[in-house]
Amino acid sequence: MTNLEKTLTDLAKAIVDSPDAVEVTREEDDRTITLTLRVAEDDMGMVIGRHGRIAKAIRAVIKTASANSGKRVNVEIR
Repeated sequence: MTNLEKTLTDLAKAIVDSPDAVEVTREEDDRTITLTLRVAEDDMGMVIGRHGRIAKAIRAVIKTASANSGKRVNVEIR
């Protein structure tokens, strides 16, 4: 697990009720890294937040953490 995956996992586990259900997968190509966050269905609202504010904050933290990677990082929440 890379630093970005661990950061995303730790963030998600801190805000959900079922931290054991948090799963992060990584897909990478030449220019982008896609991190897919999966949480329990009941925790989806906590991860997205009102009007997507928490999801935007999570994406901002991961974008900042990936500044040294030289690649664009996308975070998908499913």
